[in-house]
Amino acid sequence: MALIDTVMATLHLVVGGLWTGSVLFFALAVLPTARAGNIRAAAFESVVSRLTMWSRGASLVMFATGGHLAGTRYTVDSLFGSGRGHLVLGMLVLWFVLTGLVEVGRARAKDGLAEKKVRTPAEKAAPFYLGAALVAVLLLVDAGLLLN
Repeated sequence: MALIDTVMATLHLVVGGLWTGSVLFFALAVLPTARAGNIRAAAFESVVSRLTMWSRGASLVMFATGGHLAGTRYTVDSLFGSGRGHLVLGMLVLWFVLTGLVEVGRARAKDGLAEKKVRTPAEKAAPFYLGAALVAVLLLVDAGLLLN
């Protein structure tokens, strides 16, 4: 394995782990706190904004590193004609869904945050962030299956 392949694989795994972990932490720790009204609007808005920016950056890194890894490890036939290839394609779809859910969650939360409210924006965004958490778990399961 060339050095570039090692760097790409390492970056892919680290960023993927941090991204899925940040979405899970937000959905399971920050969001319930906001839904209960136990966080200030400015703090919640800051966390939502940071999660969104991190998600955008991570999705670009994952696309670039994953594209490199898929391009060097698979052919078109093996991507579309093998179990491992299907896992890789499934992962690509899940990354897009995760990015979309975080973006929609931000949009739902942002409306009420401009009025310095917390509970209502958190409630409106909750289904999307909880969906993102589920997708994050599915991504981790998919990655685990690829390790075999």
